[in-house]
Amino acid sequence: MTLLRTSARRIVELDRPDSIAEQLLEQMLFKTGRRASLSEQKSWSRSLPALAQDLVDAGLGDVEMLVEYHLPLTSQRADVVLAGVHPQSGAASYVVVELKQWTAAYRYEDNPELVEVPGMPGAPKLHPVAQVRGYCEYISDFARAVSDQPDALAGIAYLHNATDPGTVADLRTYPAGVTGRLFTAADRGDMHDFLHTRLAPTPGRAAADTLMRSAVAPSQQLLKVAASEVRDRPQFHLLGNQQLAVDLVLHAVESSRAANSKRVIIVTGGPGSGKSVIALSLLGELARRGRTVLHATGSRSFTQTLRKVAGHRAPRVQKMFKYFNQFMSAEPNGLDVLILDEAHRIRETSVDRYTRAELRTDRPQVDELIAAARVPVFLLDEHQVVRPGEMGSLEQVQRYATSIGLETQHVHLGEQFRCGGSEEYVLWVKRLLGLTDEGPFKWTPDPQFTVRVADTPEEMEHLLLQQMEQGYSARMTAGYCWPWSNADKDGNLVPDVQIGSWARPWNSKSDRRTGDAPPAPLWATEDGGFGQVGCVYTAQGFEYDWNGVILGPDLVWRDGRFTTDRAANRDPDFKNRTKITDVRFDRLVRNVYKVLLTRGMVGTVIYSTDPESREALRNLITT
Repeated sequence: MTLLRTSARRIVELDRPDSIAEQLLEQMLFKTGRRASLSEQKSWSRSLPALAQDLVDAGLGDVEMLVEYHLPLTSQRADVVLAGVHPQSGAASYVVVELKQWTAAYRYEDNPELVEVPGMPGAPKLHPVAQVRGYCEYISDFARAVSDQPDALAGIAYLHNATDPGTVADLRTYPAGVTGRLFTAADRGDMHDFLHTRLAPTPGRAAADTLMRSAVAPSQQLLKVAASEVRDRPQFHLLGNQQLAVDLVLHAVESSRAANSKRVIIVTGGPGSGKSVIALSLLGELARRGRTVLHATGSRSFTQTLRKVAGHRAPRVQKMFKYFNQFMSAEPNGLDVLILDEAHRIRETSVDRYTRAELRTDRPQVDELIAAARVPVFLLDEHQVVRPGEMGSLEQVQRYATSIGLETQHVHLGEQFRCGGSEEYVLWVKRLLGLTDEGPFKWTPDPQFTVRVADTPEEMEHLLLQQMEQGYSARMTAGYCWPWSNADKDGNLVPDVQIGSWARPWNSKSDRRTGDAPPAPLWATEDGGFGQVGCVYTAQGFEYDWNGVILGPDLVWRDGRFTTDRAANRDPDFKNRTKITDVRFDRLVRNVYKVLLTRGMVGTVIYSTDPESREALRNLITT
């Protein structure tokens, strides 16, 4: 998708330079429902006419310009993609252009990847050549039209206001190549020469059509990289029903290809049963076999952590990890397999406030995900539905698949690899929280897993620190019963979780480090996370050795069982009583605490803010 398709000649012939910005503003409102910022509008009105004039001066006025080209299956946009004919081969040829209005820029703290720009406060910027090279690589990896044509793509960063070569000299030390060249106003002639090696002075309509209509799927080259990065990692070895689930999916893929059919696979299991191990093993094995496969979740924290772990040595692999809401306009059966990890987080619809206007429909998200691949694989835990609008249960997925005439196969993972492998502890948590028909029972000491009750938050934190001194990892989490402030003007986290004289901040909201605190998506896995309190949205999907859990006043023990108190909960997602009935709220809060209580691998320390609840826990837990 592109906001505007035009040519350099048509832009140059406009009566006013601002006309191009007005056209783009209109298209953005129509296609995305969002109004462009003033900075975007200024960039369009200043940069696009400059580029268009250069193209006309170079004799390339009829080359097609795809302005604000939307990279498939992402929210990112390239400023311009030039589409035309290669002067030597006669094949379709594309040049991705990153436009900058900078007059000067310098290397940031001797880091070649980062630059600082005078007059632009805040965080350093990514080097524009690195930026455009990334766009080229992504298009090559996902647009089928160019994936098998290594010479089809080139990229340039154009600083059209930089007239003094000395003011951007630092940027020229960055390695250049066909997919990443830097040009300024001072070397327009060199840019013209480079463009002549990539584009002939003929209309580029056919090439533009080819790219715009291209099927979207990971390229064979990307699949090879993913296979070598993911498949042979020792932590992804499989046991029992984990191997059964993988074998079942692999069989379904081959049979569906042979019979031109479609099948839905559902894998269920509790926390630590190996669902994500299955997901990553499938990703690696299917990539090795050359099958088009992507991984998706509904969790920003989980997806970003998987990107970091699975793509640590090969950053390109990170692009194979998507979100559930990125398949709204995916080609039906465009993938062989779509792996839907944490599928209990599937929502009723993908539409949110950021959804483009032309994509706003009532289509169920589960339908989009099933449609995107010949074999959609759902990995889920029904007791981890913790937010309003989440609907990924076994029964719901099966019912929907059956309603559209598709066969489903189900594998249940009975093994337990979290909580010390203690299935007894997971059962104890479910019954403690009233998630089964049977009532709570007494926890007795288990050599595989330790459960402790703390009388104060200070004691809970002290017990966890003792374990950290012995080399274990640990985190503290809590129910959403306190306000959650933004960092103060000095960048310090606000200690919102206050219990008596003890106060700690929630984990950072930022995607960047805040002091010693890790970015929000990496709170559970990066150093520095212990000093804050995490919530279900940052803890779900992760594990650590020792787990501290604060039961807030929204879950208290009364008359022999835990009951919920809606007035004590501060989660903004739960406030709407019309959409979230009291019965629904009760279930969601119990699921939240079930998730929080099952993150630990070695032990859990529980503290309740309510005295009666603490007494009940002491009576239920034998140490």
